[in-house]
Amino acid sequence: MTVSKTKHHRQLLNTRSTPDWPTFFQTLHDKAKDDRLKSFYSTPMVNGDTPLSEVPFVALDFETTGLDPKKDEIISIGLIPFTLQRIRCRESAQWTVNPHRPLNEESVIIHGITDSEVENAPDLLKILERVLNALAGKIVVVHYQKIEREFMNQALLSRLGEGIHFPVVDTMAIEMAIQQRDNGGIINRLKGKRPGSVRLARARQRYGLPVYPPHHAVTDALATAELLQAQIAYHFSPDTPISDIWL
Repeated sequence: MTVSKTKHHRQLLNTRSTPDWPTFFQTLHDKAKDDRLKSFYSTPMVNGDTPLSEVPFVALDFETTGLDPKKDEIISIGLIPFTLQRIRCRESAQWTVNPHRPLNEESVIIHGITDSEVENAPDLLKILERVLNALAGKIVVVHYQKIEREFMNQALLSRLGEGIHFPVVDTMAIEMAIQQRDNGGIINRLKGKRPGSVRLARARQRYGLPVYPPHHAVTDALATAELLQAQIAYHFSPDTPISDIWL
């Protein structure tokens, strides 16, 4: 079953705590010590009033050894740049990263990456410049911001002594807000309606998007990019300012 194509003008997400990212980036640039971070923060960033149709996005996905950024490590990074009009598949990138620890059986079952694949892979710092160059000047799109934001921040804190901050659009947060708006509350509960699952595959199904194998970083990045395009087409306007949905 697909969703109905309706536009709502009331802002879905609470973005009151979201900083003015261009201004915040200037502050971060001035405080950063690592040259790679300084370069990342110095790349021009879109203003909050930029319409979604003009925003350069990059979908980002991590596979990790577990779910705790203070104990676990990134083992795979996938990303793909896109706009509302086009996904740039030829510019996608994926890296395997050495977590410097044995992989547990549970995580191997989920993402399919084995010890033999990571033992000769580079440390995150070896590819950091390429990753940051791919993200610079773009709005990062993820499905559940705590993974990509917190893992990246913690990984750099442990390696550089300083973390990283960047604006995100979270397709899970958007879908959760849509489900709560359309199916939440006491009246809907009395009618037997409840908010649906916001997992990536289930959210995509609502928009008639194809099924992809899960837990492959660049494929999940593609799936997230397509999901945001669909969410905006159904629930927003191309003229909606990015400040309505960035976090």
